[in-house]
Amino acid sequence: MKKIFGKTEGIKASMLKEIEALYYERTPADAVILPETAEKMAKISKAVKRQIALLINRNGNTDFVIVGTNQQIMIPDLSGYRGSSGRLRGLRCVHTHLKINEPLSEDDITDLALLRLDLMCALSISQNGDFDGFFYSYIIPGEDLKEPYYISKKLKPQDLFNDCTGLINSIENQLSRKSKSSRHLENKEKAILINVSDSPLYEAEKSLDELKALSQTAGVVIVDEIIQRRKKPDPKFLMGKGKINQLSIKALNKGASILIFDTELTPSQINAISNVLEIKVIDRTQLILDIFASRAQTREGKIQVALAQQKYLLPRLIIQKSSAFSRLAGGIGGRGPGETKLETDRRHARDRINRLEKELKKVQKNRKKQRAKRERSNIPVISIVGYTNSGKSTLLNTLTKSHVLSEDKLFATLDPTSRRLRFPREREVIITDTVGFIKDLPKELKVAFRATLEELESADILLHVVDLSNPHAKNHIDSVNKILEELNLLHTPQVLALNKKDLVNPEIITALEKKFKGFAISARKRESLDCLYNILDKKLDELKNLL
Repeated sequence: MKKIFGKTEGIKASMLKEIEALYYERTPADAVILPETAEKMAKISKAVKRQIALLINRNGNTDFVIVGTNQQIMIPDLSGYRGSSGRLRGLRCVHTHLKINEPLSEDDITDLALLRLDLMCALSISQNGDFDGFFYSYIIPGEDLKEPYYISKKLKPQDLFNDCTGLINSIENQLSRKSKSSRHLENKEKAILINVSDSPLYEAEKSLDELKALSQTAGVVIVDEIIQRRKKPDPKFLMGKGKINQLSIKALNKGASILIFDTELTPSQINAISNVLEIKVIDRTQLILDIFASRAQTREGKIQVALAQQKYLLPRLIIQKSSAFSRLAGGIGGRGPGETKLETDRRHARDRINRLEKELKKVQKNRKKQRAKRERSNIPVISIVGYTNSGKSTLLNTLTKSHVLSEDKLFATLDPTSRRLRFPREREVIITDTVGFIKDLPKELKVAFRATLEELESADILLHVVDLSNPHAKNHIDSVNKILEELNLLHTPQVLALNKKDLVNPEIITALEKKFKGFAISARKRESLDCLYNILDKKLDELKNLL
């Protein structure tokens, strides 16, 4: 006996045989369903007072027979069926409605969109239990449509012989063209960025701009950006079930393979969203962790990142059964520990955290010894701090004529670098470049990188580098100072270097220097750094006089 899915309790054995027999009904390729089959479904549905559904593949065979309640059906897991970019599921759903002339419901449209079905069809049953017409719906490929699906009016039984195959092929051809247009990006993740908050629009846009920069640093191609303003986030889906439905069709139209949320999602939210959408879902924290994992070069850096990732993943192991995390096994959000599979055993995860913490303590001891050695040498220490991608490593390279990795990417430098710098007056200092700061730095990274950030404690001067060309420079300064305050380092003397002055209108540079109480430089141009040498030299003299 073939399996009948759904609510079969209380149905007589003879009726179950009739329901099972629906598996053997063949449907011609060009028909939605045969009128004779629709008639049988109507009679059975009327008799058992429950909805009956068939999932029919493109060969005309019935893959699933489902019994629902009197109001809805529950479609079983279809993860084994295709649903890739530019492709529909390869199944159409034909089911009965018990109310006379009842059109497609909101649940029907949701299933059509979220499951990427070829077609959704509802059979209308007359008062006598006869099949007397049908409604159908399909996805309309296209961008930014208010309603990206077509819903028919009630049609007559003879209209079931429409060109069903031609319609489905036409839809897939349009989706495929969109997919082929980005074929050169085939090996890259294509993402939709999502911001859900009650912040003013300009704040949301600013935050999304930073998420875009983070995504591009991680090698992701951005195919769309969404801002939804909500006074209160939906506790389950963050953005509401209706928007999730629209998001599914948008992801299909755009060929997106990943959704990146501009906030930290709870484990249950990641579980709920990814289960409904069947697409990889990550949040801002995991994206940053991924970037750090790809940037770590030294053993110390790798330990710190691994520890941060494990602490982030530990509370999320409770949703192990979800495909949300099985889909994170590769690509963005899946680098670092557990690439082949996420830790399925929480005890093993805790053991790994304990082991990494012990290794990190050894690192801290070694760093303390190095700091103590520097302090005994009485060589002043200048630590470069600043928002990520402000030009810290470029400045270090220009000052010391070294070749530390510097790129126009966020977190290009992860591992701390120290160099000796000789001043014109034969004064020698040690200058260090540290990991860039960012707004709302994930707490897991703050804890894991404590050993690195402790380097700042031995600094005599903090050289705070700011990207003057960035319209959000003031916010970046505030974010850096907030982290320094958390590290109890605001008492350390600061010199504010306003970098990238060559990208700023010369007429406003003086005003900006007064506004931020700093001085403008161009880290790439050595001749622009004379004032920096002078100010640092003067600051070191002041500190020497205080001793």
